[in-house]
Amino acid sequence: MLKILIPTILLFPISWVSPKKWMWTSIISNSLLIALLSLSWFKWDLEVGWDYSNMFLAIDPLSAPLLALTCWLLPLMLIASLKHLTSEPHKRQQIYISLLITLQTFLILAFSATEMILFYVMFEATLIPTLIIITRWGNQTERLNAGIYFLFYTLAGSLPLLIALLTLQKDLGTLSMLILQYPNTTNLQTWTNKFWWVACMIAFLVKMPLYGVHLWLPKAHVEAPIAGSMILAAVLLKLGGYGMMRIIVLLNPLSKEMIYPFLILAIWGIIMTSSICLRQTDLKSLIAYSSVSHMGLVAAAILIQTPWSFAGATTLMIAHGLISSMLFCLANTNYERLYSRTLLLARGTQIILPLMATSWFLANLANLALPPSPNLMGELLIITSLFKWSSWTITLTGTGILLTASYSLYMFLMTQRGPTPQHMLMLTPSHTREHLLMYLHLLPTIMLITKPEIILGWTF
Repeated sequence: MLKILIPTILLFPISWVSPKKWMWTSIISNSLLIALLSLSWFKWDLEVGWDYSNMFLAIDPLSAPLLALTCWLLPLMLIASLKHLTSEPHKRQQIYISLLITLQTFLILAFSATEMILFYVMFEATLIPTLIIITRWGNQTERLNAGIYFLFYTLAGSLPLLIALLTLQKDLGTLSMLILQYPNTTNLQTWTNKFWWVACMIAFLVKMPLYGVHLWLPKAHVEAPIAGSMILAAVLLKLGGYGMMRIIVLLNPLSKEMIYPFLILAIWGIIMTSSICLRQTDLKSLIAYSSVSHMGLVAAAILIQTPWSFAGATTLMIAHGLISSMLFCLANTNYERLYSRTLLLARGTQIILPLMATSWFLANLANLALPPSPNLMGELLIITSLFKWSSWTITLTGTGILLTASYSLYMFLMTQRGPTPQHMLMLTPSHTREHLLMYLHLLPTIMLITKPEIILGWTF
């Protein structure tokens, strides 16, 4: 654990001490080295469930893929941000890079924490750098409004969790995840315990986000710069899923009767947000709503708590993290040329940028869960486990899949096909940097097809 954490912290002096000419090169190469080092976490040959670094930091098969995804994303965010930051003063570039490194440090500590209170502190601490990135480097005038939505939704959701954790500490005398796996389940049918259950879950459901408390997400995505959108879609939403998987194990047997309203909202949200995607005119907003739809599947899977659903949730979180991040990068390449995210203004780019159209096509196919992508593995495991839980869910999840295919193809056709408008004939060609960025997203996705067991979490 420390072999990744210490080099990540050492990226701070590199960003501030490096000569102006070499700063981006040294930061990107060092962060890529850390990302490659983090792949060693997948080598799992232990009999016990956890691999300890010390009393407070440990890794298990659930957190290892999420930690590797976090490390993998930092160099990609830096590569994606190069274009719009090179025109800024050097000091601002350094601050931006420092914020991204801070975010990675907090996320590594959050995913590897064994103490619930350390996890909570890091869960909340990720708000600060994300908020600064959105409100300072966002593109549009609405960015302050988006930052306020993001802050208050997340804070209002997570304050009850803090009270619930303090109550748990008072009753059990510990908040270690290793000990809380074996809770003392007595007298759980009181109203107090039902409120405690809701308080534990609501913070993670807001973060995922569950349909109904999802309004902060499209706003935050639309206003954020490219690195903000990538980290939000790929890792910060997964904090909610990871937290739910950790805490729901403690909440039995109360979960069996308490999950129904949240489960209904999650499954209904898949259909509602997919339908909203079909009438979006803003490209980033469309990708943001598609994230809510996919996270609805993950939330439903975690709530029913079967081995297959847990495996499906972990797989879909990792696959969605890579693909949605790639879609935001593709949307950003359009924005850097057209200075607009409106779908109608970006038609016919396939003729001008054919290689970029290939990336669009592959990303959209993975997003609609075409075989043999890891997205399909996750969705199949989740839908099968939901069908086993209740056969009525097949109609809702089936409709959700049809709508997902519809809006993914709609997004591809609206951005790539059709007659090319006159104002696009003089577009600058795509750079090697942009193609490298897309293939660094696609490569792990394709490689996971060959060895999916490393992202199936605890259960396989």
